[in-house]
This record gives sequence, structure tokens and C-alpha cells, in this order.
Amino acid sequence: MDMRSKISAALKDTLRSKDQVGTATLRLIMAALKDRDIAARGQGRTDGIEDAEILSMMQSMIKQRHESIETYEKAGRQDLADRERAEIVVIEGFLPRQMNDAEVAAAAEAMIAETGAAGIRDMGKVMAAMKAQYAGQMDMTRASSIVKQKLNAYSDFR
Repeated sequence: MDMRSKISAALKDTLRSKDQVGTATLRLIMAALKDRDIAARGQGRTDGIEDAEILSMMQSMIKQRHESIETYEKAGRQDLADRERAEIVVIEGFLPRQMNDAEVAAAAEAMIAETGAAGIRDMGKVMAAMKAQYAGQMDMTRASSIVKQKLNAYSDFR
């Protein structure tokens, strides 16, 4: 089952069970997906975005919610922060298991070798390969810092 089908099925389930947070969160996901599909069609991709891009979009949505939680807590709005946490739980339900730092480091090593990266100049190439292969499985910001560290060490070593 593709991501679109999973999201639609989950939305129907939340509507049946009267889960307000789940329903609202899934509707936000569907709206973001529709926006990205429209943009993709403008680029000639009639089927919209692929599952890997949907996973990446969901990672971004989680990151936005973490930032909102921080803002709400500073403003003393615990109710809104709790709502954001509940939305994160719903979104995370669609993501594959997240890789730990050791797994991300191993994946970075593999991608550096696979792409033939020789230094920091090749970071974009390595990160593009990481995003393509591991979409939704890792925090790309954290992965980026690990790749940068490894490429810098590799450059220093040469």
C-alpha cells in the first residue's frame, strides 16, 4: 500500500472513531500533499510526488512542530504545545523506524563510498543520495552534520 492510500485509510479511521486531533492532523497532511502535488504537476510530473518525497514532507512537518512546541512553551501555552506533540505522534505513525546515530554514520560511510565523494565539495552529492535512499528514516539535519564531519575527516586524511 502506498503512502497516499495509508493516509486516506487512516483519515477514514479517525473520522469513524471521532479522533479530532488525528483527523485534523491527517487533513493537514493531505493539504500539504495536495500543494506539493500541484507544484509537481507544474513540473510535468502528472502523478504528483513520490512516497520518498511524502516521507520527507512528513519529516519537515515534525520538525516544524518541534519548533512550535518550543515557541509555545516559552509563551506559557502548554495546551498548544501538547496539541503539537499529539500531532507529532500521528505523523510519526507513518514514518519508518528512525535510524540511530550509529546507523546514520554507517549509512553516511556507505553513501560517501558509493558516490565516490573525495571531500566537502561533494557534500551535496552525498546528501542527495542519502535523501533518495533513506527518506523518512533519519533526521536529515543530523545526517548532514555527520556527513560533513566524515567528509572533513576524509579531506584531512588525504
